[in-house]
Amino acid sequence: MGHRDGIFAVVALALSSLALAGMLHTDAYSMAAQAEASGYDALVSEVSNGASLLCANEVPAPQDGKAIAQ
Repeated sequence: MGHRDGIFAVVALALSSLALAGMLHTDAYSMAAQAEASGYDALVSEVSNGASLLCANEVPAPQDGKAIAQ
């Protein structure tokens, strides 16, 4: 039982390493990191300009601009 667990761990580690190397080789990681950073910059810009952020279940009320929950 112990040998089988060890073999499984080695195979899982090898497959994980191969998947990580493939992801880094295709630049998918750098593109995702760049997209996340630009999204974060957009969020910081919105917050610093005083814009109000809405939750997923809120809709802005047209009369006073405040958010209401649905």
